[in-house]
Amino acid sequence: MFVEVERPAPGVAVVILNRPERLNAMAFDVMVPVRDQLVELGRDNDVRAIVLTGAGGAFSSGADQKSAGKPPHADGLPRPAYALRSMEVLEDVVATLRRLHQPVIAAVDGAAVGGGLCLALACDIRIASPTAYFRAAGINNGLTANELGLSYLLPRAVGTSHAADLMFTGRDVDADEALRMGLVSRVADPVVDEAVAIGERIAGFSQPGIEMTKRSLHAGIAAGSLESYMPVEGIGQLYLRMLTDNFEEAVQARAEGRDPVFRDDRDGGI
Repeated sequence: MFVEVERPAPGVAVVILNRPERLNAMAFDVMVPVRDQLVELGRDNDVRAIVLTGAGGAFSSGADQKSAGKPPHADGLPRPAYALRSMEVLEDVVATLRRLHQPVIAAVDGAAVGGGLCLALACDIRIASPTAYFRAAGINNGLTANELGLSYLLPRAVGTSHAADLMFTGRDVDADEALRMGLVSRVADPVVDEAVAIGERIAGFSQPGIEMTKRSLHAGIAAGSLESYMPVEGIGQLYLRMLTDNFEEAVQARAEGRDPVFRDDRDGGI
């Protein structure tokens, strides 16, 4: 199997791309099971946060240019349709990461190149090891730098000027520069341990509170204006304020000098 799942802490699952001899390149026999595992974890209500990482000192080197394999259900298709089906499989992995109820933390070690950069960008949080590096590689291959949502996600992560720099030059960005430009939120070693610790912290909060926060965060990124978006946030806050006792528990816990214990329902109904 080229994909492994570990459960190192309560509420946290780690999905590992495990084809280190190919730097975890995005062959179909890697990406299809990754998508399927993510879908399965998304339906597991005991999983509160997901870490995505790669084995063998690399996150993912992007498209597998030597042994990509075949996309499912593509036999007999003409070349243009075959290419479309291939792209759809990879796009579905990115879309699945964005759709998951749980926050996803990319633990990036070594290369996050081309499609590998896109996988990292599709995650909610990105943590880099000191040896991590990032490259928008399409331009180096005589193509555009636009793939798998890169031209949507990258400028929203780092701003348009940094995004243009990376996409037009195809240069490598090391972990320290990635931190400075906001591509990652921290640099840590060992990176997976740090990502799991973040996942454990997330798992300690209200489950619907985290889910609503992720939904609102993504909606805010795509919103057309502040005025049209603010009611989305307000409704989310009111929803949890009315349907749970978590706010009262947080206030009481602070007064008593203890950690809150969140229950995601309300005693006695609304």
